[in-house]
Amino acid sequence: MKALVYTGPETLDYRDVADPSPRAGEELIRVERVGICGSDMHAYLGHDNRRPAPLILGHEAAGVIVGGTRDGEKVTINPLVTCGQCPACRAGRDNLCPTRQIISMPPREGAFAGLVAMPPANLVTLPEGVTAARAALAEPVACGWHAVRLGLGALGDRIGSGPGGDLRALVLGGGAIGLGAALSLGAQGVADVSLVEPNPLRRAYLVETCGVRALERAEGPFDLVIDGVGYEATRAAASALVRPGGVIMHIGLGADTGGLDVRRMTLQEITFIGTYTYTAQDFRDTAAAIFDGRLGALDWTEERPLAEGARAFRDIRAGATAAPKILLVPDAG
Repeated sequence: MKALVYTGPETLDYRDVADPSPRAGEELIRVERVGICGSDMHAYLGHDNRRPAPLILGHEAAGVIVGGTRDGEKVTINPLVTCGQCPACRAGRDNLCPTRQIISMPPREGAFAGLVAMPPANLVTLPEGVTAARAALAEPVACGWHAVRLGLGALGDRIGSGPGGDLRALVLGGGAIGLGAALSLGAQGVADVSLVEPNPLRRAYLVETCGVRALERAEGPFDLVIDGVGYEATRAAASALVRPGGVIMHIGLGADTGGLDVRRMTLQEITFIGTYTYTAQDFRDTAAAIFDGRLGALDWTEERPLAEGARAFRDIRAGATAAPKILLVPDAG
């Protein structure tokens, strides 16, 4: 099969590789759409030692099962493989499984390829009429869905700072993770949602195409702030813009340290929660919200052939793409 292989910092090679060998009980999926994630970009830049070269990246995928009793079934892929037996898995917090694996990270190759192998429990069947392009967004949107669910739970029944005590929420970052969080806030009942995106090209796209209240900067206070970027500057902004007693949800993995105003967080009893991926139930709930339209049209993607993936990575790094998500399309042959 053809695959886009990360071979070193800022180097991707489109080449022939061996087809994956499914483990016992696993299904083989022909990839139809696969998104470029921020974590793929970190690996591409050489900033993620969890993803050493050479490696097939990509974990936001949808496709069609090939062979077996489910041959031809269209599915979206939960890329997080867990044991199902440990205390975290039994408690429904399987994203914290100590032996978790995710495709695009050894020992599992990713989905920037014609085929990928996955356990059946990680596959959600698509209803008639749901395209692979929409279904491939289940993974990035599930990250925001999970963060919103935890953030609202942490706020509990506390009265919001908006008119009439309504909750005010802010999302930092207008990529697919931030946009997915903003859409998830609306789908989970928060009406007052703002999003900060500094790139004017992306910001205009979010307003005109996605119907999001996208701003260059925001004025607080906000009850809930979701950092979908994770750099020093965004953590500093989250620290400053959250209200006393509010909650910061941190999804982004941009940089390891810096930015948090720990003194203010302590004096104002601000809750900070780091959030990683999603539970299997969060993924299923996100997929259901995509299927029934609660997350909108999800037409904010740009598609390019997998063979042109290296150029797509360069364009994303240069800030030359308006769409929050680029989906790569493997060669059907």
